[in-house]
Amino acid sequence: MPKVCYVCKKGPAFGNSRSHSMVATRRRFNPNLQKVRIDVSGSSSREYVCTRCLKAGKVTKAV
Repeated sequence: MPKVCYVCKKGPAFGNSRSHSMVATRRRFNPNLQKVRIDVSGSSSREYVCTRCLKAGKVTKAV
């Protein structure tokens, strides 16, 4: 299972780490994903959802 948000498909972004001498090395910016139990078409499923989608109420948590 890839580490992407189930709702908005947000995944890792890539950029550079810059040291004091401005040497660039590649790094990865990971989204804040939580594995939650949500309702998917009537049945519950455990999926990765980013915290922005959770806070906005874009998913309904399963009981």
